[in-house]
Amino acid sequence: MSERIKDLISEVRRLADAMERLAGPAPADNDWEAADCFVWAPQRRHLQPVPRPNRVALTLIRGVDRVRDILHENTARFAEGFPANNVLLWGARGMGKSSLVKAVHADIRADGFNLLKLVEVHREDISSLPELLDLIKATQYRVIVFCDDLSFDHDDTAYKSLKAALDGGIEGRPDNVLFYATSNRRHLLPRNMIENEQSTAINPSEAVEEKVSLSDRFGLWLGFHKCSQDDYLTMIDGYAEHFSLPLEREQLHREALEWATTRGGRSGRVAWQYIQDLAGRLRVQTDRD
Repeated sequence: MSERIKDLISEVRRLADAMERLAGPAPADNDWEAADCFVWAPQRRHLQPVPRPNRVALTLIRGVDRVRDILHENTARFAEGFPANNVLLWGARGMGKSSLVKAVHADIRADGFNLLKLVEVHREDISSLPELLDLIKATQYRVIVFCDDLSFDHDDTAYKSLKAALDGGIEGRPDNVLFYATSNRRHLLPRNMIENEQSTAINPSEAVEEKVSLSDRFGLWLGFHKCSQDDYLTMIDGYAEHFSLPLEREQLHREALEWATTRGGRSGRVAWQYIQDLAGRLRVQTDRD
């Protein structure tokens, strides 16, 4: 082979490598059977399997019985192939919003609905939702698309992508997709953002409607409120019984209330953190799943 031909081959290879870099990473081969839960990676249109999700058993989630039952019923209907609503779980921090979504998903799969999958989308990847829905609608699976701690800041236009994904545009949202989101805000947008729109827009009421209408795309709003002392201690008792923690109930409650006081409030998260501390001191393992 002449030197000129070798040079041409080398040049072609360099050009091919450059084209590959410009094109970005190739789309991944997605295996829906690899796991029950996935994390969406839009750069490669990849569903990253989560072999061991971080979740608790549904029976361990206390103090939110009403919203638990509503979410479970809605999800069960969807898994069975019947109409169901997108859900916004909003309210106080640490009251088990995201834990409830994951626990309900696991509980319904345990009833034999193995086609039900959970795909988490990070807040910063909301704009890629149309690509994810295109990927899901071609499958036989029924998929809950889940975004935890969803909210939008001033001048953030990603909420428009979410509105389009929830409505589905002219084609409609795929029948095998539901969207669940958790947020500390009922309307997902900060109050000062809505007020700013109201004060600067030519038609203030229309500007506010544009922002607030995002939450209206969720057929179910499930509110989570700060728990009472009784609810908090019920959570503590449930964890202590489940993990067989050898501590007298009176002492358990006294320590748990003191723990909540040092944290400045009561919630499911605070209860779990106390149980983690107690289990560590007693050298007891706590496996949440």
